[in-house]
Amino acid sequence: MTDTTTDDAPARRETLLPEELVAAARRVIEANRAAGRTVSVAESCTGGLVGAALTEIPGSSDVLLASIVSYANEAKVSLLGVGSDIVETFGSVSVATAWAMARGMMERSGADIAVAITGIAGPNGGTEKKPVGTVIFAKAIKGGDPDDIVSEKQHFPDTGRGGVRLQAALCALELLMPEGE
Repeated sequence: MTDTTTDDAPARRETLLPEELVAAARRVIEANRAAGRTVSVAESCTGGLVGAALTEIPGSSDVLLASIVSYANEAKVSLLGVGSDIVETFGSVSVATAWAMARGMMERSGADIAVAITGIAGPNGGTEKKPVGTVIFAKAIKGGDPDDIVSEKQHFPDTGRGGVRLQAALCALELLMPEGE
């Protein structure tokens, strides 16, 4: 039998994503599978990075129900049911918008937990009040009070667009972990 491999053969890449992101996604899938929970994600500034990381894990389809990238305000309104009055009043990067995104994702997906991410990755778009690196997260839990959605505002160092998006995706994955994990 002849060996058909050569030094010129391209290396097989399992993922294009940073290993720390894939490792975090693996923990989310494994922990939620063990807890019997399903998850969904509504993304804006991360542009699908969280969903991409979760789907890097073989068998993730029994945990991840949906991932919606609602980058434009119109998508937040039409796909997630965010009220246009919320976006107009508070802006797309606000606790109110993140809360409405998480609630809309929960209602549309039927997952046990939904996390929403909206923010300013840069290099443009930042203001004095909302500088580049401002990211807002919201988490909704199935069966919980619909008005009791956890949300938080983070400000990540401006490490460039990719750096802000990576930090935001890692934070969102952490929010998808079952309590106490």
